[in-house]
Amino acid sequence: MIDKLENYRRVNTQTPDTQRLWPLYGAGFDNLGQGGSPIEAPVPEIGPDELLVRHDAVGLCFSDIKVIKLGQDHPRIYKDMQKDPVILGHEVSLTIIKAGDKLRDHYKPGDRFIIQADIFVNGIGYAYGYELQGGLSQYARIDQRVLNGDDGNYLIPVQPSTGFAESALTEPWACVTAAYGLKYRTGLKSGGTAWIIGTEEEPKRSYTISSGFDKNSCPSRLLLTNTPAAFSDWLRAGAQTYGIEVSDITDIQDPVIEAVDDIIILGADAGLVESVSPKLANFGILAILTDQPFPRPVKIDVGRIHYNRWVIVGSAGTDIARAYSGVPVRSALRPGGHALFVGAGGPMGHMHVQRALQVTGHPGTIVCTDVSDLRLDDLCTSFSGEAHAKGIEWLCLNPMNKEEYQKGMSAFQEIGFDDIIVLAPLPTVISEVAAYLAPDGVMNIFAGVNRGVMALLNLNDTVFRNTRVIGHSASTIEDLRFMLHQAESGELSPNRSVAAVGSLSAARDGLLALQDASYPGKVVIYPQIKDFPLTSLPELKEKLPSVWGKLKYEREWSIEAENEFLRLLLPEESD
Repeated sequence: MIDKLENYRRVNTQTPDTQRLWPLYGAGFDNLGQGGSPIEAPVPEIGPDELLVRHDAVGLCFSDIKVIKLGQDHPRIYKDMQKDPVILGHEVSLTIIKAGDKLRDHYKPGDRFIIQADIFVNGIGYAYGYELQGGLSQYARIDQRVLNGDDGNYLIPVQPSTGFAESALTEPWACVTAAYGLKYRTGLKSGGTAWIIGTEEEPKRSYTISSGFDKNSCPSRLLLTNTPAAFSDWLRAGAQTYGIEVSDITDIQDPVIEAVDDIIILGADAGLVESVSPKLANFGILAILTDQPFPRPVKIDVGRIHYNRWVIVGSAGTDIARAYSGVPVRSALRPGGHALFVGAGGPMGHMHVQRALQVTGHPGTIVCTDVSDLRLDDLCTSFSGEAHAKGIEWLCLNPMNKEEYQKGMSAFQEIGFDDIIVLAPLPTVISEVAAYLAPDGVMNIFAGVNRGVMALLNLNDTVFRNTRVIGHSASTIEDLRFMLHQAESGELSPNRSVAAVGSLSAARDGLLALQDASYPGKVVIYPQIKDFPLTSLPELKEKLPSVWGKLKYEREWSIEAENEFLRLLLPEESD
């Protein structure tokens, strides 16, 4: 006899007429649901070119908290939330329940998918869990925006044997793995806008551009401000030869100057950097050429390093091309190097540390910091044994314990860290830890620092020690496909990220726990099960001992534990 889990997988159960979901009508938890509970709504009807899907598992993300805090002011929300509320949940595993007449040859009931949440149609964003109904609902309609968007089909097929939580969590995991595969230009943007600004500090140096300013590749627009005369003449001659538009800019605050792909500053003028860097376009590069040190740290918009993928490069030489290509910007961890994970105790921190341990060419030293002893202890319990088994020097430090923290970090004051991953969105922390970068070191601002947040950075390190500060947000559909492959091949296990589970009715408690950083890992909601309170994995020993008994190492979520959990909590047909 087929058990109810098998019936569930095969979609041999009857689809109800109504479902439960969590509407968000505006900013604040008071606008989530009604009376602190989910509401009941009709299961949507579908058209001939649409799909009805069932949400099987959904991971809660701090991005959800941002939507709850901002409501209608969130940059991804375009609709009137009072009339058309947001249904959160973009880290989701789903199953096809029904296919419209035109899609039945391609989709069958029981087919499983994950979804790339960043959906675009004609350049307009329709993110899942933002504009489109997300996973904090039992069922949803998938239309042609998902199936035929700018990047093609945003549904990615999942193997039947892959766990529901395991597949749902490939979405945040894809963001983590993508952070170590970032690519940056190694020259001026071909066809872009380049702005070259001279300073009084270094007017007599003989500047040049050895590549990227020729017939094979060059900007289409060149802006010049106080450029040394000889270099200006050379640039204008080349521009005339290559058909480059040249403009003289006398006022650096001219409002017509915006979205500049490359800003090149000839000299160490901190105020100038602060004035012109906001003009950088997405993926813009600020290049600094100087043989003189900056007199002070420079205020830089680290939020735009994170979200807009800005990068700052530098050189003590006079060849602009060498500032870009002399030390290419690295995003992968340095094999055998020293790596520091700042704010590592949270869900995303766990993922970064786990990946660092499991990746081929792992660091030789891993230092993890967090201000919560509870989260730091859990991190150490989870990974210290694995680190030591691989010969990795392992250290966990709490900055609130100043004496122990300073003692632990003192060993790295001279040698520094090859990689610093920032998971705490605090500008003071970013400024502090940047001082620990080793020569050629890279700091990756992964935490969601808001645009406009400024941090003081020592650009002398960028120019004279070739340090780089980079940032990252979200992932592409290719990143998600790659991460799903890693999960299904056993290279990386998203299940190790799970810290607590619950039913759809527990989603509000899960979001509050996420806001309060109550758990060291991910909260996963199972929308189809009977009411079950938010429960940490250790608490399962008392509440559901048969599930706890199937945890890996008595602490990690597993497919076996999930199967037992669903067999116990999926409703009977008569329920």
